[in-house]
Amino acid sequence: MPNGSLSLPARLCLLAWDPARPGTPDTARHHHLVRAGALTELAQRGLLTDDEGIATPVDLDSRTGDAVLDGLLDLVRESMPRRWRTWVRLHARVTFDAVREQLVAEGYLRAEKRRVLGVFPSVEYVLARAAAARALGEETRYVLKGPVPAGEVSQRDAAVAALAAAAELRALGPRTSEPAGTGARREDRIAELTERGGAAAPGLRKVVGEVWGAVSAETARAVAPADG
Repeated sequence: MPNGSLSLPARLCLLAWDPARPGTPDTARHHHLVRAGALTELAQRGLLTDDEGIATPVDLDSRTGDAVLDGLLDLVRESMPRRWRTWVRLHARVTFDAVREQLVAEGYLRAEKRRVLGVFPSVEYVLARAAAARALGEETRYVLKGPVPAGEVSQRDAAVAALAAAAELRALGPRTSEPAGTGARREDRIAELTERGGAAAPGLRKVVGEVWGAVSAETARAVAPADG
């Protein structure tokens, strides 16, 4: 994938900005998605492990060098034990805001000051590198469509595609535009990518599956009112 230096949560955050449509993606669904990406990366790096469904730090001293990931790791260490699905939701906006600021600092997003009703100060975040976001979206769709066997996709790319699909990001295209009969194949592909995202160890497979399930459930709750 392009933008290889970006962390998993940063890629997911960038994917949330659809170059084809205006608007700032700043909803609970996007917050949960970015937090899920951070949890998955910490698990893939071996810094968070599963203890009977509880997200558990491996030790008290390890660092990643990434301020967002280290901040979340510290939060998990300092908090009472919680399940993965709880961590997908709990204070998720903190992680989303921190990742968004990283993307601003690295030039992917631009913060523009505005005034609401001409009075109240506000900040709107817009794409500064639309080509990079577009390329990331194209690569993620390519992974999701499945021309490359899941076993040959990198663990990080597999996790990005599976989590982005769970959040039903607009950058992946509307589900309603898919040809008839592709739904089951898509679900099978997502399951394969979720499995691949946790391929490093049996325990990691469970973690990635739990985090994916949490994002999918939160997305279903978020879109249900609009559909109903």
